[in-house]
Amino acid sequence: MAAAILTATASDLGARIAARELTAVEVTRAFLDQIGRVDGAVHAFLHVDAEGALAQARGVDERLDAGEALGPLAGVPLALKDLFCQEGVPTTAASRMLEGWRPPYSATVTQRLLDAGVVILGKTNLDEFAMGSSTETSAFGPTYNPWDLARIPGGSGGGSAAALASFEAPLAVGTDTGGSIRQPGAVTGTVGVKPTYGGTSRFGVIAMASSLDQPGPCARTVLDAALLHAIIAGHDPQDSTSIDAPVPPVVEAARSGDVAGMRIGVVTELGGEGYDPGVLRRFTEGVAHLRAAGAEIVDVSCPHFRYALGAYYLIMPSEVSSNLARYDAIRYGRRVGDDGTRSTEEVMRLTRGDAFGDEVKRRIIIGTYALSSGYYDAYYGSAQKVRTLIARDFEAAFAQVDVLVSPSTPTTAFKIGERTDDLLAMYASDLCTIPANMAGVPAGSFPCGLSPEDGLPVGLQVMAPPLADDRVYRVGAALERALAAPDGGVLSDRLAPRWTPDAPKEA
Repeated sequence: MAAAILTATASDLGARIAARELTAVEVTRAFLDQIGRVDGAVHAFLHVDAEGALAQARGVDERLDAGEALGPLAGVPLALKDLFCQEGVPTTAASRMLEGWRPPYSATVTQRLLDAGVVILGKTNLDEFAMGSSTETSAFGPTYNPWDLARIPGGSGGGSAAALASFEAPLAVGTDTGGSIRQPGAVTGTVGVKPTYGGTSRFGVIAMASSLDQPGPCARTVLDAALLHAIIAGHDPQDSTSIDAPVPPVVEAARSGDVAGMRIGVVTELGGEGYDPGVLRRFTEGVAHLRAAGAEIVDVSCPHFRYALGAYYLIMPSEVSSNLARYDAIRYGRRVGDDGTRSTEEVMRLTRGDAFGDEVKRRIIIGTYALSSGYYDAYYGSAQKVRTLIARDFEAAFAQVDVLVSPSTPTTAFKIGERTDDLLAMYASDLCTIPANMAGVPAGSFPCGLSPEDGLPVGLQVMAPPLADDRVYRVGAALERALAAPDGGVLSDRLAPRWTPDAPKEA
């Protein structure tokens, strides 16, 4: 019974709980037991709220037994990235700066999950303050990829993706600033979607770069991600960037998966030199499946995408410098060296030096420099101009095609420690995902098989116009359906994850 629960889709679990074939409590216990079995090796979670999760599950069971109609994911457990405030539950952003902090309120996304009856198992690991591409910068240690414990699970949301891939949760929520949902999804063989900027609320989410951050769903199937998207999305007056518009019909699109007649553009700038041959092979095969499903495939050039990485690493650190200025040992976070003899400035210096990790310090310094007098126009101002050109590339492309596709990442999961001393290689992990954040368009990563070179998951990225999130799910569902079909060709035996949930793969 436990294995059947762990490997079931979230939509199936929700339906069986609603039909009272399963109780929310027994489903929650199954996943808590799985966390106990494998998380010592994977380290997906920073905090497991077993007591709180079981209490939430009991509440769902009581409401269902009383005849109350609940949503399709009521009683289904979820792993929550440790950037989302949850009242009374430790929330750290994987930083010593916030160690031990328990928020007095919940983020809008967190509250919508609870209102929908979704059971929150606990908080997942991430790169400190979401700054990283490998979940190696966490102050509490790295997370490991369940496919190969010697490799990274992506970042910054590696904990959420690893929890899915190791069957510790059927659902997860992450945030995506430059690929932090999609890149982990790609390298763990899971589904991750970044909604249109403003489509999900940032209220109560610890900020990294406010013009880029966006919460989004993570799951093992396209439909599960869409059902979760429908719960967390929608206008929020507490977020000034929230879009006051209907949520796109993502669930209907995920159920349909009909791409007949769609024009799909392959971005020519996102491929070629620097990309693993195995990644390109699986991507090409995935595109062929979409063509076989009735889509028209064309090549599309987005010439300014090649400048996205450089521009991003000026805009993002600038916003980091501004957002993290609040952690000054006076208003927020921990305080070091305040023995009554030191000045405020010295306490601030000691605190920030002690509580921030190296990558956080690096980005604060870069951002402060880029915003400084005499350099603002040359760096930050110029990067914003590039951002406009990238947005125009998207506009021109979407005048020709319905969606754009590319590999989600240039490579499969690299080994722990392999890029910690090579920052350019580390930052290049987000080469394919950053343009969508710069323009605010929706994008998702969907499994398209395992690389023939190393047997590790490969992701195919789908990008759509603003507020056309449903197109992302429609294409993702078509790909998922093609790969799952008995006649799915060479990819049918390469779906992820295939290994038993009893334990993660050995390093």
